[in-house]
Amino acid sequence: MASARRTVKTKIKPPRKHESEVSLDETWSRLSTNIREIHNQNASNLSFEENYRYAYNMVLYKNGAVLYKGVCQLVAENIDRLAQSEIVPAFPSGSSKDPVQQSQEGESLLRALRRVWDDHSGNMSKLRDILKYMDRVYTKANDVPEIWDAGLDLFLKHIIRPPIQDHITSAILSLIQIERDGYVISRSAVKECVDVLLDLSVDHDAKTVYKRDLEPAVLTASETFYSAEGKRLLETCDAPEYLRRVEACLDSEQARTYHYLFSQTGGPLRKILERHLLTHNLSNVISMPNSGLDAMVDLDKFDDLKRLHRLFNMVPSGMPTLRRSFKDSILRRGREINLASMSIDTGQDMDDGDLNDAENSKGKDKGQGRTATGPPTLGLALKWVQTVLDLKDKFDCVWTQGFDSNREVESSLNEAFEDFINLNEKAPEYISLFIDENLKKGLKGKTDMEVDAVLDKTITVFRYITEKDAFERYYKNHLAKRLLLGRSVSDDAERGMLAKLKVECGYQFTQKLEGMFHDMKISADTMQAYRKYLEGVSAPEVEISVTVMTSTFWPMSHSSASCIFPEVLTRACKSFEHFYFSRHSGRRLAWQPSLGNADVRVQFKARKHDVNVSTFALVILLLFENLTDDEFLTYEELKTATSIPDIELQRHLQSLACAKFKILKKHPPGRDVHPSDSFSFNNDFTCPMQKIKISTVSAKVETTKERRETRDRIEEERHHQIEACIVRIMKDRKHLTHNDLVNEVTRQLASRFQPNPQNIKKRIEGLIDREYLERCEDRKSYNYLA
Repeated sequence: MASARRTVKTKIKPPRKHESEVSLDETWSRLSTNIREIHNQNASNLSFEENYRYAYNMVLYKNGAVLYKGVCQLVAENIDRLAQSEIVPAFPSGSSKDPVQQSQEGESLLRALRRVWDDHSGNMSKLRDILKYMDRVYTKANDVPEIWDAGLDLFLKHIIRPPIQDHITSAILSLIQIERDGYVISRSAVKECVDVLLDLSVDHDAKTVYKRDLEPAVLTASETFYSAEGKRLLETCDAPEYLRRVEACLDSEQARTYHYLFSQTGGPLRKILERHLLTHNLSNVISMPNSGLDAMVDLDKFDDLKRLHRLFNMVPSGMPTLRRSFKDSILRRGREINLASMSIDTGQDMDDGDLNDAENSKGKDKGQGRTATGPPTLGLALKWVQTVLDLKDKFDCVWTQGFDSNREVESSLNEAFEDFINLNEKAPEYISLFIDENLKKGLKGKTDMEVDAVLDKTITVFRYITEKDAFERYYKNHLAKRLLLGRSVSDDAERGMLAKLKVECGYQFTQKLEGMFHDMKISADTMQAYRKYLEGVSAPEVEISVTVMTSTFWPMSHSSASCIFPEVLTRACKSFEHFYFSRHSGRRLAWQPSLGNADVRVQFKARKHDVNVSTFALVILLLFENLTDDEFLTYEELKTATSIPDIELQRHLQSLACAKFKILKKHPPGRDVHPSDSFSFNNDFTCPMQKIKISTVSAKVETTKERRETRDRIEEERHHQIEACIVRIMKDRKHLTHNDLVNEVTRQLASRFQPNPQNIKKRIEGLIDREYLERCEDRKSYNYLA
């Protein structure tokens, strides 16, 4: 029989309210005592759990405010005690002027601050552990700082305040200044103090005590110091030493920032140095007499130039100043080169003719005696170009080794060379003469590779010329003489030079020059055919070699130099003309005796000599063939018999009668030829050499009159080129405004010369008159007329 079980209900009792076993006062008394023990470095004798429970209970039973304020008060009392016992006694006396003693006193104060900080932060770390429950519950609920942050605020309030704050800042500034003066300080002491100031924030924002107080003081002191230091260095140092000192200052401040100041101080501090040591003194340093940029360049001080470039590159106004001074330095030297050239280049209205090469080389004393008052010489042109090349080499070396191949500096270098080279109106002629001299046969002392290297450098200078059309005209004349007289060092060298010019200026620039080479090749084939032709007919007494020149390719300025050939030469010319016209119809041959030369055997009393003379000189000598020793011809008789122009006749008579090899006698004797003179054959002439060369057609600098004629021809050619360019542009564009047309013409012709806008305007007017263009109704634009 089952018995019924009675269900018993379990009664749940309410939780027993825990009453504090210890009173609030007693709990706080025990906790505060233990906190003081922690401040006295006796934490090892205390129980962490016990102290944590005290703080926990006080917060739990709503006494968090008492706990928070009581702990803050104890911390403040401890900080005040540490300040009075550690920091205040370490204040510098300020009575000593000895940097070493000042350094020791400053280090002592900074180390005292660090000890107080280490003590305080260690204590606060232990308190933070004990009061974790308070930080988690009370501080968040009451919106007050956690105990660690409150400890920082208390340290800031009780330590980083006058007079402690002032002494700390003063000590750091004093140590920095002592180190700047060259003494050794304890960087670790400063670093430890700076770290303290970096850990202390103002009002819990990102700004630290270091940024608020110390950094502005450091920057202000640095501004004052380097302002005075820049002036002192400028007065006591030359330019290289000044730059070395500045670089040392920059390095030391960078090291100072890295080792014991905050990294963000480095930027403003560097700006101060750059402003007072560089920006304010750039012009003064670079233009210092006997030590500035010019002296560094003259003495090849590449290390100093590197330092100069490195430092000037740091400030915004540095590179413009360097570029300006660099350009001025080159321009000054270039003007001196031009001035030296002009000072020698006097008496240009005179023309004493071309003496032969032998006299020029042997009679140096005479030549030098006439240089100051005589006409410009070939040596002057060569010296000018070589000096420019040497200057370019020097500054290229400065640019690469001193300025690290800086492109801005290179731009200034090119601008300077272009400016001073184009200040010399004879630059195109001089450069052409220099190339001519290096491409001639028999150039002693230089190999083919050396000649090519010199020509490469010359092309570099050629790039700076703005009047490339003037150079082309001179180069064409000189090339013609080299080709016709067989003076080229080699055909490969000539074509190599043409290739260089084509790369620089394009095909149009060298088209006529290449045509001259083509004529030489065709002429060689023609002469080969002529010699075969002579085998079947009666050959003339004089053997001739003819170069047929296309008039549009070759310089025809010599066409006016006419001449009456002797009968023996006329027959030879007629023979070739008959052969040539049988092969080519519709062509006309015009003989150019001024460009020819001849080999003639002359019988003197002592012996025979083979003499190489110009065609004009041959014509003159043949007039004396049948004269006796006592017979002579006057200047007027020679002029009438030959019809050679006065200038050419005087030059060739001077070469035959007044130079080293006096084949003719002049009456009366003298160096210059006058219309009143008379001449006879010098039968008594003697010379140890069998072959004699009397050169009259040689490269020389133009006289003022010749240069004026050349300039007129160049201007005339430019008129045609400008008109052709205008028509070409308008034919393509059909319609353009005046300014656009002028700009486009200038751009297209810039590779040959810089056209004057006024000349362009005149050419446009001429084309309008000839109905190539028409002016629009707005008077500011043009239409092309087909």
